[in-house]
Amino acid sequence: MSDHGSNDERARRPADALARLRLIRTAGVGPVAYAQLLARFGNAEAALDALPRLARRGGGGPPRVAEEALVRREAERVGALGARYLFLGTPEYPPLLAEIDDAPPVLVVRGDEALAARPCVAIVGARNASAAACRFARGLAHEIAGEGVSVVSGLARGIDTAAHVGALGIDGAGGTVAVIAGGIDVAYPPENGALQEQVAEQGLLIAEQPPGTEPRARHFPYRNRIISGVSSGTLVVEAVMKSGSLITARLAGEQGREVMAVPGSPLDPRSAGCNGLIRDGATLVQSSADVLELIRPFAGPGSVGVRAPLGRYDGPPPEDASDADRRAVTALLGPVPVSVDELIRQAGRPPAVVQTVLLELELAGRVERHAGGRVSLAA
Repeated sequence: MSDHGSNDERARRPADALARLRLIRTAGVGPVAYAQLLARFGNAEAALDALPRLARRGGGGPPRVAEEALVRREAERVGALGARYLFLGTPEYPPLLAEIDDAPPVLVVRGDEALAARPCVAIVGARNASAAACRFARGLAHEIAGEGVSVVSGLARGIDTAAHVGALGIDGAGGTVAVIAGGIDVAYPPENGALQEQVAEQGLLIAEQPPGTEPRARHFPYRNRIISGVSSGTLVVEAVMKSGSLITARLAGEQGREVMAVPGSPLDPRSAGCNGLIRDGATLVQSSADVLELIRPFAGPGSVGVRAPLGRYDGPPPEDASDADRRAVTALLGPVPVSVDELIRQAGRPPAVVQTVLLELELAGRVERHAGGRVSLAA
């Protein structure tokens, strides 16, 4: 049984929602493991019961299952903040985000979730952006939102802020979606606190982390995959080489989404990232018309408008593996990430069996998952 169909209604029941939260907040249960556990066991309560057995098979001790009392307090805090949960597999969950291989099992949101169901474009860029780039991003976002397209960004300084400000105040058309790295009640950077509240009231605010979570460096790549995953395409306005914006662009490409960039002067280091993206195949953008032309073919009813994400696995639910299966798969793993598809080919085992072994190893803390459907031994 998958996390769709009858599970849509099950996730709306308080008891099952609580069990799902406990599963999601359990150490070692990432997005892929969560989806596979529900696919194999049918519901979160059965998956929770199976965790110790699976972790032992993977060579680890029993996982630290989230306490029910702690999860209840989290849910109460979410309600007190005027926020709510969107579970993967329910109709309210952003449809494009549900297509990525590591879609967050649950989101905490404030605002109008319908904005994430409309055509969306991510606009990201440098925190220390030039005045000209901020003006361009603000105007571009305003025009795109005026065409009924939601503008998605990360509420950071610079280009992100300009994009959100430009998209706000478009009545009856598009709006803005902000994805933050910390909890729904934590403003970062602090000077964007008022803007964050305005987005929650007039647009949509999304957090993956529980309330009260202060953003850490490791949270930002997770946030970036949501920004690109919600969107049909990602536009980088200004970025230095090796910036977070380029990570978002790379994730968009891995997710099968459009990657766009605004060209800049080769004399300005803040344009190096965008110029490099264009050199490597990103679409050059000079106006909102360029952006809308790319995503409009994807905006029709029933069309998600994306290519298949790289590395995505849509096989049967995991099934039991033998000790020989575990030895064969584990022997192929190392510190360098390798695609699951390659493991399946080299192990000579059915995909469902390989997925079971990886699930057990992940729950035991012995395997890490990476973007693009790749895995490696844990450091």
